[in-house]
Amino acid sequence: MPNPPELYCLQMKATVKPMLLKWARERASLTTDDLAQRLHVRPARVEDWERTGQLTLKQLENVARASYTPIGYLFLPEPPVEKLPIPDFRTLKSEELQQPSPNLLDVIHQCQRRQNWYREYLIANGGQPLAFLGKTKTSEPIERVAGQIRKVIGLDTSTRSRNRTWEETLAQMIEQVEAAGILVMRSGVVGNNPHRPLFVEEFRGFALYDEYAPLIFLNGVDTKAAQMFTLAHEVAHLWLGESGVSNLHATFVSNIDVERFCNQVAAEVLVPLHEFRAAWQTGVEPLGEVRRLAGKFKVSTLVLLRRALDAQRINQDAFERLYEAESEHLVDLAKGRTGGDFYLTQKSRLGTRFQQALIESALEGRTLYRDAFQLLGISKVETFYELARTLKFAV
Repeated sequence: MPNPPELYCLQMKATVKPMLLKWARERASLTTDDLAQRLHVRPARVEDWERTGQLTLKQLENVARASYTPIGYLFLPEPPVEKLPIPDFRTLKSEELQQPSPNLLDVIHQCQRRQNWYREYLIANGGQPLAFLGKTKTSEPIERVAGQIRKVIGLDTSTRSRNRTWEETLAQMIEQVEAAGILVMRSGVVGNNPHRPLFVEEFRGFALYDEYAPLIFLNGVDTKAAQMFTLAHEVAHLWLGESGVSNLHATFVSNIDVERFCNQVAAEVLVPLHEFRAAWQTGVEPLGEVRRLAGKFKVSTLVLLRRALDAQRINQDAFERLYEAESEHLVDLAKGRTGGDFYLTQKSRLGTRFQQALIESALEGRTLYRDAFQLLGISKVETFYELARTLKFAV
């Protein structure tokens, strides 16, 4: 009996450039053994594919899926040059990072799709552009811009200092930013896939500017204190009317004008220099002092090291030395933090404002459930209704 057409199609041979198979694997930061394990084949099979470029169409589809690579890329004559769809402000020791990971690319694309949906939703419901965004220039005084942000969003130090935990403080800040009309999403993985982690070494967060539906994404792998600074930093980007992605090094030490401005504004928003000077105790070991003040201001110690330099409490050499040591310490603290209640995590990943709008639209029949499920990153009706109940919808 002949094979059915679909089976014959999958058994068809596909010949591609061997370099593309190796590129796809390395693009996803996979070793030969890693990819073989994902595909349930021997490493020698993967090595043979990368040597000859010959495999079946089904095997090629599996390689593309396992390496998070669009299958069309594997038929190109040479590896494509992938660039971020928004300005790249990431730096590493003052050198530009070249190849973004497929995880970072996919997270940005997911957020862009969600932003586009929310923009259309707002316009259809009579929403208006946010008048306070996109009006600032990098030539304006830092204190004035920071004051405007605190006035609109309410990110004052007295409120933060009364909170008991970092998580409580971050949640409050996100709530205030969302109340101003800015979507805030944060996660440590791509979608809901725990096998696709994000890395703080690659990026801390990004901003997607839009006059109706501005969006900030925070890398949830980072410490809560560092996420607070990233949040303020990305708000400053939106104040400028700028999209962009930044990473660990660029967030605190940057030779890029836009990043330097956003760093300075974020630091002034979170820790006004006059308050810092009043709180700083002279004659104390600097790192111990910034760790003490971190509890008072509820911000990262890296922010306070920057403020100590700005206030001339430490010199440039001391700042660079302490910065390197403390940044490594904070990255180590952030590693290995996963898990938690799915619905609470989902609420954090996509933000309350976006999810409430999307679920309401789906329940009212204005958005197809299929489209809502895709934007929410879920697949079951039961999950949708339980998520709706956590957001206080009567279903």
